[in-house]
Amino acid sequence: MTVFSAFLLFASGFFAGMVNAVAGGGTFLTFGALSVVGIPPIVANATSSITQFPGYVTSTLAYWSDIRTFWRGALTLCAISALGALAGSLILLVLDNPSFRAMVPWLLIAATALFAAGPWLKPKPRAGAAPKVGSLTGSVVQFFTAVYGGFFGAGMGVMMLATLGLTQSGDYHRLNALKNMLATVIAAVAILVFVGGGVVAWPEAIVMIPAVALGGYCGVWVARRVPQTVMRGIVVAVGLGLAVYYFTKG
Repeated sequence: MTVFSAFLLFASGFFAGMVNAVAGGGTFLTFGALSVVGIPPIVANATSSITQFPGYVTSTLAYWSDIRTFWRGALTLCAISALGALAGSLILLVLDNPSFRAMVPWLLIAATALFAAGPWLKPKPRAGAAPKVGSLTGSVVQFFTAVYGGFFGAGMGVMMLATLGLTQSGDYHRLNALKNMLATVIAAVAILVFVGGGVVAWPEAIVMIPAVALGGYCGVWVARRVPQTVMRGIVVAVGLGLAVYYFTKG
């Protein structure tokens, strides 16, 4: 790893943490930086998942006051999310890098479109509604969302928040708390599979993890001063740029 590569990875991790704190979508930055420094796409995807994990944990803890009101009911969705993430991550390991590389630009376009539509996909608050979780429809939808998350995590948070808003009850903050809880489970299972499969670039991950944590902390300051539309615009531009990069490179 060159000094420039280390700097690029640290900077991308820092801005990814910041973007996640403000608008979400930091995975585009970490996956992109890993790709630029020459990490194969499957390894870049797996390593990017690991760098995002601490943020999922801290976000879940920050919502603990909401989660403790419904965590028992959410255990079914957690188990289903674990199974979906296991299936998705194992599917990824079955593929070779050329096959996955051919899929990446299309996945990036889909994830970028989903992210760009995020403001219109947010569930409408349902004041006074109890956070009912674990319905049959919600469980089926969550399984396929978790499969996607285990396979390719970019855009997973926006997708999950949208589907939870359609299949579960509760106000926006409770749904967001549930989303963070399930995202932690999905990421944890995927990481175990990726580590066991030996597809993690550990030197790069070690550089990026503290940067993501630092960026997340600084993102609170940014969130109070920079409009989310600006940050979302940056993430969309990065996602489209990465798609073009993989189309032209492939």
